[in-house]
Amino acid sequence: MPIDEAPRRVGRRPGQPETRAEILRAARALFAERGFAGTSIRSVATGAGVDPALVHHYFGSKEGLFRAAMEMPIQPEELVKEIFAAGVEQAPERLVRTFLRVWDDPETGPAMVSFLRTALARQESTSLLREFLTATVVRTAASRLLGGVDPAEAALRIELVASQMIGLAVGRRVLAVEPLASMPADALAAAVTPTITRYLLGELPAPHQAAGNPPA
Repeated sequence: MPIDEAPRRVGRRPGQPETRAEILRAARALFAERGFAGTSIRSVATGAGVDPALVHHYFGSKEGLFRAAMEMPIQPEELVKEIFAAGVEQAPERLVRTFLRVWDDPETGPAMVSFLRTALARQESTSLLREFLTATVVRTAASRLLGGVDPAEAALRIELVASQMIGLAVGRRVLAVEPLASMPADALAAAVTPTITRYLLGELPAPHQAAGNPPA
């Protein structure tokens, strides 16, 4: 059979280097338009003109695709597994120590600073990141730590933890506020862990008290 009459393969574009970039471009556009939950591997593949299997080949899952599209330097889902590896009671301390390790690491630390600055500078990035973390990390953490807790209370607890840890990251690594910036990780973990433990497992004010209204 002449070469120009050979049958052509259909359904998948060859795995050329630019194909990965085309998939990421399509993913960023769809994530921005539809959000994390509303975007599927198939829709991204259609947008990039490739077979869905090729998206899985490059990125593994929708979560992996999102991390690559957002240039996220860590895998939050894997860190959650690590945090809960020793059980629920140890989770608050392991959360703080894991968080500090990631931000203090000479490789992931600067990348996380850059990522945080970018995410906070663009509203669409902030919203997407919040949706992704809620779908992949917060729900997992809440179900393991707060399985029997009212959903509204669980959300409050998780948000309190997030505010504490994001504030810690900004003060320690973005603004480099002293003595926070140079405080040893062990000492900082010892100082912060009791607060995280209370946010997750301790007593919190009732909603009407938290809003500033005295009980009837």
